[in-house]
Amino acid sequence: MNKKSFTSPLLKNDGFKAALPALISIGIGLLTGCLIILAVAVSDPEITMKSGLEAVKIILFGTFTKGRDAAGKLVLSLSGSNAGNLLFRATPVIMTGLSVAFAFRSGLFNIGAAGQYLMGTAATLTAALSLPLTIPRWLVWLIAFLCGMAAGALWGVIPGVLKAYLNINEVLSCIMTNWIAANAVTWFFEQSPLRNTLQSGKIGYIMPTSMAGVSTSRLGLDRIFPDSQVNGGIFVAIIFAVGVYILLSKTVPGFENRICGSNREAARYAGINEKVLTVFSMAFAGALAAGGAALYYLSGGTEFYWSTYQSLPREGFNGIPVALLASNNPLAVIFTGCFMSSLSAAGQQIKNLTSYNEFITDIVIAVIVYLSAFSFFISRIIASKKRKEVG
Repeated sequence: MNKKSFTSPLLKNDGFKAALPALISIGIGLLTGCLIILAVAVSDPEITMKSGLEAVKIILFGTFTKGRDAAGKLVLSLSGSNAGNLLFRATPVIMTGLSVAFAFRSGLFNIGAAGQYLMGTAATLTAALSLPLTIPRWLVWLIAFLCGMAAGALWGVIPGVLKAYLNINEVLSCIMTNWIAANAVTWFFEQSPLRNTLQSGKIGYIMPTSMAGVSTSRLGLDRIFPDSQVNGGIFVAIIFAVGVYILLSKTVPGFENRICGSNREAARYAGINEKVLTVFSMAFAGALAAGGAALYYLSGGTEFYWSTYQSLPREGFNGIPVALLASNNPLAVIFTGCFMSSLSAAGQQIKNLTSYNEFITDIVIAVIVYLSAFSFFISRIIASKKRKEVG
């Protein structure tokens, strides 16, 4: 006899069930991180428990942290500036998350998003700052954006070809291309006339694209989120997320890609050219990662500090947990990208407003990433519990 089920309608929703393992991972990660913060406050005589509780508040409500009032009390308030800057920082992370997710759905691990991001940066800035002023600025923006994506695609082709035709593991080749990109971009900008010599003290900086009159339109977002850097780039990232979702779920090439990712032998038996798809997948993933760099630096107000990028950009690696937490769903990447950006922003606020340094949030992120690898295991536990309820 079957037991009567009192399962909430929400738990019967397919979308919610798919997101539940990631939500559990995030919840456990946040709880663990907060306990670590409090444990540090107890063990370190230089950090008070009050500072520890404030750090927990910032971790949980980072977007709403406004600062301190005249009495030194931490103020939590909905800030348009913080929310806008979160969306601005989330834009490149969403794109790198899409890059990693698309490759994952094709059965590939694109750990080379950081190098592709750098190559996109170099191509975008070169085009935006070098094209003649006689060309309309909106057209220069478009050309620079496409140049950045093309550079990332070409850089992604390298591990794709090595994987498809020489069976060289894409993780190894991506790691090598990452460091080649880091040093090549550094060398390129050391020789480049694009260095910012117009402003004193800007040694090692490349001119922002606004100096050439090129910047992403705000589309009215500056009125909704005053005193923030947010611009229309967030809409471009969302459009790409929707486009990737449609490509993977509603088109023949997307279906073939998913089949190839699930079982290459079966794909080959079905007449699918898995080698071409492998190269295409890595090229497209590279274009997405580079597109994130293009959107970030075409904002007009951000400067590229080339000498620091011999250590690879975090945006490329942050795309990995973003994709994992989203279970490689392109639409979910939008939300996980914003969440990861919120944690990164909280790290800076913890450094500025408490006795902790910003690296405490790296512990929270690391725990969440570690737990996201167990999402399939969590899904099995949920499914097992559901079977028991049914009878």
